Amino acid sequence: MTAAKIIDGQAIAARNREDIAREVAEMFNRDGVVPGLAVILLGDDPASHVYVRSKRKFAKDVGMKSVVHLLPAETSEAELLRLIDQLNNDPEIHGILVQLPLPGHIDKNAVINAIDPEKDVDGFHVENVGRLATGQDGMTPCTPLGCMILLRTCLDDLAGRKALVIGHSNIVGKPMARLLLGAFCTVTIAHVKTKNLDDECRAADILITAAGQPNLVKGDWVKPGAVVIDVGITRINLPDGKIGITGDVDFDAVKQVAGHITPVPGGVGPMTIACLLANTLKAAKGLIGHAAASTLDVEVDHPTV
Repeated sequence: MTAAKIIDGQAIAARNREDIAREVAEMFNRDGVVPGLAVILLGDDPASHVYVRSKRKFAKDVGMKSVVHLLPAETSEAELLRLIDQLNNDPEIHGILVQLPLPGHIDKNAVINAIDPEKDVDGFHVENVGRLATGQDGMTPCTPLGCMILLRTCLDDLAGRKALVIGHSNIVGKPMARLLLGAFCTVTIAHVKTKNLDDECRAADILITAAGQPNLVKGDWVKPGAVVIDVGITRINLPDGKIGITGDVDFDAVKQVAGHITPVPGGVGPMTIACLLANTLKAAKGLIGHAAASTLDVEVDHPTV
């Protein structure tokens, strides 16, 4: 069997950022508005700081206003909520993102739901979650949205295909399943209590894993020709003493069986940031009264049967 085609998330994200940059320029020329993204980061987690730097860089690259609020880990929940309220009322800020995870003394749900749903570019607010679940327009979580875009680059039609999502988090697993259901896939969600996970994998035409377990999915677990999207990211110690990252999939083995596969890094990660920018643009359009659509929108249906 021919080795799988590598889904180049870097290249796809770069093309999408070009489209976003064009729309940002058109918005400024037409309305005099620059989409503004505010990111809040508490503490000194190195990985979070890397993510925030990337988000800020790419926001500036597409012509957006980017503001980062770096707060000490001991910041109180009340102080954080006050900042969010200020940003909710700032007309130059169209998207608000609070970098997760948060320190243990802060109620994550209270923080997420304090963000104006129209500025919730992560798509985590309970109102946006409900909109996604019922097939209505809203902010779609960035990583699942990016996965759908990658899927559509290699499959003309997702309808009727068997899809397995490994992981049932609110950030990836659950919204991913809802998007796949909206595309009329037959969807299974696996989690830590799932029995015979290998058999579930072998039945899937589309396999999306977001478990955070290095090399969880083996080569003989994958259906020949399946599309494999690896969302997992785990930091590992390399033989040379450096720190690397790996995904949930045994890449070298699985690429000999799958039809298409995303690498880690260079697969889903770049698309997550591209979709964050797309959501910020969408939020800006909505807040200035234009139809809230973007070049990265993925249609979400609500199957009745």
